[in-house]
Amino acid sequence: MPKGIPKQKYTGEFKQHVVETMHREKLSDCETARQFGINCNKSVSLWERIYLEEGPEGLYIERRGSKSNGLHPASLPKQTEEDLIAEVQRLRAENAYLKKLKALVLEEVRLNKRRK
Repeated sequence: MPKGIPKQKYTGEFKQHVVETMHREKLSDCETARQFGINCNKSVSLWERIYLEEGPEGLYIERRGSKSNGLHPASLPKQTEEDLIAEVQRLRAENAYLKKLKALVLEEVRLNKRRK
């Protein structure tokens, strides 16, 4: 798609009609896209997947943009967020400790090989 041309936006009602027609008439993604004048048959297969996983109401959800997955840090309770931060800090400290321990063990092995 050329730059500057916005992607076509379809309503949830239209998407539902497309997917239900596709199932009723047993059409492929390509045939369905051609029949409804949709430029990208991948859109049709995506709508079908959403329809099958979430039901018709899933097609009415706006999914554009990078924040469409619903995993915003602000949506977590404050205590949960603090617990997660504390756990990350603990794991980082543990990781650093294990790296130092591994370096010490490897150094000891290297020194023992020299002595022999």
